[in-house]
Amino acid sequence: MLLALTFLLPAAPAGAQVVLPDFADLVDRQGGAVVNISTTQTVRGGGRGLPQFPNIPEDDPFFEFFRRFLPPNPGAPGPRDLETRSLGSGFIISADGFILTNAHVVEGADDITVRLTDKRDFKAKLIGSDRRTDIALLKIEATGLPRVNLGDPNRLRVGEWVVAIGSPFGFDNSVTAGIVSAKGRALPQENFVPFIQTDVAINPGNSGGPLFNLRGEVIGINSQIYSRTGGFMGLSFAIPIDVAMDIVSQLRSTGRVARGRIGVVIQEVTKELAESFGLKKPMGALVNSLEKGGPAQTGGIEPSDIILRFDGKAVNASGDLPRIVAATRPGSRVPVEVWRKGQTREVTVVVADTPDEKGGPRGPQRGQPGPQGPQGPQQGQAPGVAPNVSPRPNARQGLSVTDLTQEQRAQLRLPSGVLVEEAQGNAARAGIRRGDVIVAINNVEIKTAEQFGALMGQFERGRNVALLVRRGENSIYIPLRIEANN
Repeated sequence: MLLALTFLLPAAPAGAQVVLPDFADLVDRQGGAVVNISTTQTVRGGGRGLPQFPNIPEDDPFFEFFRRFLPPNPGAPGPRDLETRSLGSGFIISADGFILTNAHVVEGADDITVRLTDKRDFKAKLIGSDRRTDIALLKIEATGLPRVNLGDPNRLRVGEWVVAIGSPFGFDNSVTAGIVSAKGRALPQENFVPFIQTDVAINPGNSGGPLFNLRGEVIGINSQIYSRTGGFMGLSFAIPIDVAMDIVSQLRSTGRVARGRIGVVIQEVTKELAESFGLKKPMGALVNSLEKGGPAQTGGIEPSDIILRFDGKAVNASGDLPRIVAATRPGSRVPVEVWRKGQTREVTVVVADTPDEKGGPRGPQRGQPGPQGPQGPQQGQAPGVAPNVSPRPNARQGLSVTDLTQEQRAQLRLPSGVLVEEAQGNAARAGIRRGDVIVAINNVEIKTAEQFGALMGQFERGRNVALLVRRGENSIYIPLRIEANN
């Protein structure tokens, strides 16, 4: 018996023809400006011979495996210098030899070699690099070089075709294509770049290479991938070219990047937190702590303020604020619009300079809460908390609190707050833990357990309130939905 399947498809208009993009002309015009970058770095005393595996080169991935897990050979030579190599991509932005790539491609390199598509090799000089945005500027001694055209990433649309050219796994001038998946993407531990997300196939070796639009203009620098295997999984991220060129102009003129800072620790405004503070919709950046004597505190910003605009630019999400502040020149006096106690206010802040980074891995700045809330030593427990404390009879919303002792206040450097002795039910589900210190409810500073109980009793059932919680060295607002006490 034959079974037939019938598919109903929308009819195409008469004479209509579906045309897929052709990238060949783009590659012909711009491919010559894309370069291969190779680096070498000497690790002092980092190598040890493997006479039982004499045919395994030291740059082979299995060399490290055998070195670590095989028993030492008494006849093997002692520690010696180990030369490591890496590969990446880049592109020429001026005919006189300036080249753009990622900072991580050339980080720690003793020698940098640039290979053009015509097979010429040049030794490159590192003009400067910025680890926070992962941008590096190189210079080779040559003239009359092909260069890329730069585009405007702000005109880029989600769903638009884009093309990458680079050297994945060392295969020079490999071309891959895809679409823009998202714009302004914030990544964990990356505060200063609104990444362009694409589904273009990007692999190790593509780093630092250009991302083109269909007009043949560079709109991004391929920088990172999300992967559980080390290879491409459909999530690639590029640095917008306007962000990169701002860094380049500073590196060329001063050799360093001036980046603004105001000294605040912020968090995302969720729907529950927006309701707690009387904001109509979730937006802005919620300030949960301030650097003592820093620009924000001096300018009049307070904990529990929600920053809505900075220097006239809208802060739609908390991730927008670090990028906007960083792009503001130090010394600038800028207006800041905040939401405070049910109304908008404007204060003026003088932006300070961010100190130069002194090595170490990129990551969250000190004092910034992680994605699971603030962390501190010994699970963030306040000093002097006795184990196995029984819940107090006047507990509200599953919270039993007590006044801080003078010793605890001194150790925590807190003028106010109450100690959580027990967190159960609704409070535990919200993420509050025994040993936390509740510093404020919404905009109201909490000084005593009696005040805490009275204030909590005033809220209507079903309403969200924001508790400012101190845990270890960090603070965070936690929304708590008011329910009927048992």
